[in-house]
Amino acid sequence: MLRRCFLLLAALLLVGPAAAQSTKTLRVVMHSDLKILDPIWTTAYIVRNHGYLIYDTLFALDDKLKPQPQMVDSWTVSDDQLTWTFKLRDGLKWHDGQPVTTADVLPSIKRFTDKDALGGLLAKSTKEMTAVDDRTFRIVLKEPFGLMLKALAKSASVPLFVMPKRVAETPVSQQISDTTGSGPFIFKKDEWKPGEKVVYLRNPDYKPRAEPPSGLAGARSPSSTGSSGCGSPTARPRSTPCCRARST
Repeated sequence: MLRRCFLLLAALLLVGPAAAQSTKTLRVVMHSDLKILDPIWTTAYIVRNHGYLIYDTLFALDDKLKPQPQMVDSWTVSDDQLTWTFKLRDGLKWHDGQPVTTADVLPSIKRFTDKDALGGLLAKSTKEMTAVDDRTFRIVLKEPFGLMLKALAKSASVPLFVMPKRVAETPVSQQISDTTGSGPFIFKKDEWKPGEKVVYLRNPDYKPRAEPPSGLAGARSPSSTGSSGCGSPTARPRSTPCCRARST
């Protein structure tokens, strides 16, 4: 089931160049019903997959399960392994057109570490997190933490999805209602019908990485005209939820 979910997620994220030549609607029968929208609040894989469609991550695992930069452009580590400095890629935008900044990243990390077990270990080793400027942030540790990049890139259970500051500051005990992200697809909340369909639209402002796709890393390039959503109820059992990706 996990392998099937991963392959389905990869198919949604990595629509090939050929599909970009014409308007496409990708209809997919999902393994489960999307009833919760907060990928930090729950560990359900259907919600995690939803998160990967609409949000982006600082790092991501490639096909060899090695952490690779995603939203991060570059990073440095001090000789004593205590100071990690990260710089975001230029041109990252939220679905509402506002720029992604470190003011969004820091509370997103905090919400993640409040929920996730590995994130909690990172939090215990952290002395402070600070924004250097709008694109650069720094994590200073109390002691070396060898799993830093693995924590920032993890894909199982609770990934570190970066959310707008106003959303990321929501306590982990409370579900978010604002689904604004910066990922390759935009969630159409007004068309969401739990148990029937979920609809995503291609994000025209999404800026994929230049590297080729590898696992969940590299270019996450949806079709230039395609979007996602659920299939027709007549084409599937009535109890099976569906997801549709369609173009704008």
